[in-house]
This record gives sequence, C-alpha cells and structure tokens, in this order.
Amino acid sequence: MANTHEVLESYLSSVSMVQQQIDSYNRFIHIGIHNIIKSQSVVEPDVSNFAIKFNSIRLEQPKIIESDSSTKDLMPHEALVRNMTYAAPMYITYTPIISGIEKTINMGEAYVGDLPVMLKSDLCYTKNMTYEQLLGEGEDPDDPGGYFIIKGTERVLVGIEDLAPNKMICTKESKGETVCKVFSTTQLNFRGRCSVTRDEYGVYSLMFPTLSKGIDLVLVLRALGLTMEKIQEASYNKDVKNDLMLNVSISKAKDMGVSEAITELGKLSAPNQAKAYQDKKAEIQLDTYILPHIGTDPKNRVEKAYYLIRMAERASLVAYNYVKSDDKDSYANKRISLAGDLMEVLFNNAFKFFVRDVKYHVERTTARGRKLNVRTNINPDTLTEKILYSMGTGSWPAGQTGVSQVLDRTNLFSALSHLRRVKSPLAKKHSHLKARDVHGSHIGKICPSETPEGPEVGLTRYLAIMAKVTVGADEQMVKGKLEDMLKESGKVSAKRQ
Repeated sequence: MANTHEVLESYLSSVSMVQQQIDSYNRFIHIGIHNIIKSQSVVEPDVSNFAIKFNSIRLEQPKIIESDSSTKDLMPHEALVRNMTYAAPMYITYTPIISGIEKTINMGEAYVGDLPVMLKSDLCYTKNMTYEQLLGEGEDPDDPGGYFIIKGTERVLVGIEDLAPNKMICTKESKGETVCKVFSTTQLNFRGRCSVTRDEYGVYSLMFPTLSKGIDLVLVLRALGLTMEKIQEASYNKDVKNDLMLNVSISKAKDMGVSEAITELGKLSAPNQAKAYQDKKAEIQLDTYILPHIGTDPKNRVEKAYYLIRMAERASLVAYNYVKSDDKDSYANKRISLAGDLMEVLFNNAFKFFVRDVKYHVERTTARGRKLNVRTNINPDTLTEKILYSMGTGSWPAGQTGVSQVLDRTNLFSALSHLRRVKSPLAKKHSHLKARDVHGSHIGKICPSETPEGPEVGLTRYLAIMAKVTVGADEQMVKGKLEDMLKESGKVSAKRQ
C-alpha cells in the first residue's frame, strides 16, 4: 500500500515547523532594526551647535566576557546551563555634528547593549551546523529553534492576530449607522484608528486619535485644502453624490477658507486657548493623527482628503447595499504579528528611551562644564534593560500582556504547538461569540480543532500544519512600483490631482 502521507512528509522534511518565526526575526535584524535607527538617527540635545547622528547598527553573534576578561562564543546550551541570556552585542556608528557640519574625522563606534537572539536565526551559531557538529557542541540536533533564551529560561513570542492595517473595513452598526474604519499604521509602529461614520440620515462624522467625539467631515476636508466643488465631484454614484451634497449644504464650513477651517478645527481641538496654539494643534492633527500612513507632511493633505472621501463613499455604498459589509472575522481582513514584528515594536520603544538617555547625559555633561565625548555619554544598559524586561515579563509597549511566554517543554509536540500559537487581542472575559467561532477563511491557515477549553476557547488558536506566514514587504517600495505601473498603463494621471 502506497504511503498516504508522502506530500506531508516531503513538506516537513524540507520546511521547519517554526520557519515563520525564524523568517520574521531575520527580517527584523536585516531590515526592521536599520529602519528604526534611520528614522531616529539625529539626537539634538539642548546644547548650542551640537548634535549626534547615528549612522548604522552592527550586530555580532552571541559572545560572553568571562571573569578573566577573555571573550568567547556563547552557545545556546551553555546559556541555558549557566542561566544566561543568549544575546548579540550591538554596536552603533555615530558622527558628531558641530554647527551643522558632520565631523566625519571624529566618527566612532560604540557598544549600545545586547539583543536577544532567536535560535536557528541568521545570528545563531547553530543555523548552519551539521548533525554531528550539533552533537559535538552538546546541542539537540532535532531542536526546531524559533525561541529565545532569557536568563536561562526558554521563552517564545506568541503571534498576535489583529485587523489588517491601512485597509478600509466597513460594517453596519446599530441605530442605522455605517462605519468605515482604517487602522492607519506607519513604519514607526504608530497606530491610529481613523473612522468615518454615516448616520441613518446620510450625515458623515470623522473620528481620529486625540478626539473624544466625531467632528464634521466637510470641515476637515476643507482644512485639508479641498474646495467645495471638488468635494461634490469626488464620486460618480448618484446616491453617494447626494450624501456629499447634503453634508456640504448643512456644514458651517461651506463658506470658509482653508485657514478659517483650520482655525475652527483648532477651536474644537483646544478650546479656550490662544489662537496661535489652536492653529498649531489643528495642523499637528491634520498631519500626524489623520491617516499617518499616507504621510505626515503638509504636502500629503490633499491625498488624505481624497482618501477620507473614499471612506465616506464606501460607508454610503454599504448603507445603500451596493456593496456588502466587510467581515471582521475573515482572515482576509487580518494579519499576524510574529516574533520579528513584536521585536520591532519593542526595539523601537526601547530605542526612543535610549535616545532620550543620550540627550540627558550630553546636557548634564555640558552643564558641568566637562569636555563632550559621545562614547562616554552612551549607556548600553538602557536598551538592554528595556528589552529584557519586556521579554522576561511578557508586558509589551502597546499594553499587551502575555506576549512572551515560557516555552512548553512537556514533549516535542507541545513545544512545536506553542511555537505556532496565535493569540487574539480580544478580552477573554467578554463573550465575543462570533470571534471565537470557526470561520470559513480558516481553512488551510488555522487548525479548526486545536484550541484550549474555558475562557480562552477560540481566542487562542494554532496555525495549521502546512500554513505559511509571509513576512511582508516594504510598503513604500511596492506602492511606488504600483503607482508607476498604473501611470505607464494610462489608468491614472501622471500628475496627482
């Protein structure tokens, strides 16, 4: 009788069961960590004519400094036995900027802390070792990797599922309202929920972070620089056009100029404040908090306005039953944050503290009248402590708990299962009956039967045996290429409206 599991055996012999965790971590150390350094490269302390520019970061393989000051390679088995952290030293190159001029002659490199290394990742010694070499080093040749060793404890970062970022999701709510929302997420891990709500009469209101209640959409469109004619011409559907015309006719912003609309937005954002402060607050909201994934520059405002109109249009189309509501429980509308994405959020948060610490030390050195030396003002413990605290306790910067867990070593299957676990961010004390249920889109992605009993049922899931998670791509690069292809095909104008 022929082997009925040939495909599965062939797949598992060529692909690791925890490959998605390893790929995600590799993307973080090759791309993510460098993007974070690039985005926060200049440190500007409160010292006249002095700044520091961080150029790049370099990661080495795990090492240990013994009591006799000798340095040697640290293997995972030794880290476990000696209750140590399997981590890679990080070195950052910096250039002092004096009076706006980069002093490349004084460029240097400083040790800035240790980054926990995932077993079998590109930084791990065991990645390319043969069966015999692993046995010789005292390592388990069948160990899948995909976890970290923190102070002698094996810890796994559990994948977190959430609604897809930067994607319109439109649903019908109670009281005849239709809501189109976007979880606008930037590369710097800033996440802001922007939503356009259409009530039963066809009136739109906009919500974004920093607001306690919805505000007039037309007022915001006007503040973003759209004229009333362009607002009314923005859709070709007659029912949507009627909704837009209704909103324009009842809005008090219809006779306002752009600056007047910004002032009015400022009054709503910061009541009883000076006009200059209100205008500044309004502009910060327009650029930083409304759809930040499109851009945070004033030149992106018109593009944001058209995106908001598309959101309003989508809400109307769903309300008039031209298109179906989006299914929040469908896996097409979800994304999973794996170890690399979670490490990116953690490192970004820790690096902000590190930059603040460097700033403080430079200011204190100057105040004491001492000579400024960049290397002596860098404290490597700041980064290391922040990262190890979160990885040791499971408390993540975004307020999530239980992200880092002690690896279940009951047997090989429980360890593999734990490394393929996916958690929902929903609170387990609420019923969430629909969210807990098996969905048709789970086929081939999520195991329909493996889930714990009790309050976690359906909220803690496990990836199907042959499920593969792609680690994503550079959004800006893909967006740029797509725009260029559309312009070449003549489908969109080369000149932006």
